[in-house]
Amino acid sequence: MNLNGPSPTPPAGDAHAPSLGMLLTMVRSEMVRAIEAELAGQGLDLSFTQYLILKKAQQLGAVSATELARAVEIDGGAMTRQLDQLERKGYLRRSPHAQDRRALRIELTDAGQAVWKDTASVCSQRVITAAQRSLSDIEQAQLHDYLTRVLHALRDKN
Repeated sequence: MNLNGPSPTPPAGDAHAPSLGMLLTMVRSEMVRAIEAELAGQGLDLSFTQYLILKKAQQLGAVSATELARAVEIDGGAMTRQLDQLERKGYLRRSPHAQDRRALRIELTDAGQAVWKDTASVCSQRVITAAQRSLSDIEQAQLHDYLTRVLHALRDKN
């Protein structure tokens, strides 16, 4: 993400203009890089995936690792490695499920809640604000609507 201002928009039909897929990939890469840089700047040793896990754990409350992996859209093996790291950092814990003693629930610790509330969510909001600063409020709402519709169209199998 160029935090110094918007890059010029290539003219319509420009052969060098990125495709929609490439543009979305580049935007995601820049958002990930910028969020990780913001987190590091605040002294947090969190990858973007760990940031997403904290965000979803905060939103969903106590859930299974499988539910959390599905919400973050990573496979079970990757989730286990990430949970191990976040547990070592003191941000989450695995607790026995109340009704199924074979199952574990993943939940944020007090430290995890604090790091989310006090730092991680603020860092991501700064990046999102910077990314959209060249857009009016109406354009921001339109962008959100367009991307939501594209996502639904891609997920709709009918």
